[in-house]
Amino acid sequence: MKIAVIGASGNAGSRITAELARRGHSVTAIVRHPEKVAAQANVTPVSGDVTDQAGLARLLAGHDVAISSVRFLASDPAKLIAAAGESKVGRYLVVGGAGSLEVAPGVRLVTTPGFPVAYKAEAEAGAAFLDLLRAEKELNWTFLSPSALFTPGERTGRFRLGTDRLLTATDGKSSISFEDFAVALADEIERPAHIRQRFTVGY
Repeated sequence: MKIAVIGASGNAGSRITAELARRGHSVTAIVRHPEKVAAQANVTPVSGDVTDQAGLARLLAGHDVAISSVRFLASDPAKLIAAAGESKVGRYLVVGGAGSLEVAPGVRLVTTPGFPVAYKAEAEAGAAFLDLLRAEKELNWTFLSPSALFTPGERTGRFRLGTDRLLTATDGKSSISFEDFAVALADEIERPAHIRQRFTVGY
C-alpha cells in the first residue's frame, strides 16, 4: 500500500515507518525536517507542516492510508481530521494516548488522582482528539491507544489487544514498546478489524 506517516521522525512515528517499510509498503514520511528521517528502502521523506491544513491535504492525497503520529499539544486535531477528509485518503489512523482509556466504566485514566501532572494536558488533548473522531460522520478512522508506559524496547510481536479499557499485566504494569505498538498498527492496516473505533495494545 501507499502510506503517509505524519510525524515520521518521532519516537512512535519512526518505528511505524520502519515497520511498514520492512513489510514492503511505500511510505511517505511527512516531517518538518526531512533530513531527520533515516535513509531506508521504501521510504520517501517530504517536508510538511501539521498546521497547514491545505498543504497537508495535498501531501496526503493519493495515499491508501494516512497515519498521524504527532504530539497532541503541537497540533490541531480539527485541522488534521479536516486535512485527512479533504485528501480523500482511504483510511486515517491516529497514534493515540493512554489517558483516554478507562480504568473503570466511564472513568478515564487521565481523570484519576494519581495521573502525572506533567502529562495531563497532553493526555486531555488526546482524549479531545478521540472525541472529535467519534463525532466524525464520514472519515474512515482508527485510534490506537498505547498502554500507560510507552517506551523504546523490543519488537517481540507478542502483545494483547483491547478496546477502551486500560490493559495491565498480572504484575499490575501497563506497558508497550514503540516497536510492538508499530507491529499492532501495521497489522491493523493490513487486516482491518477496528474501523471507526479506538483500540489499545499492551503486554
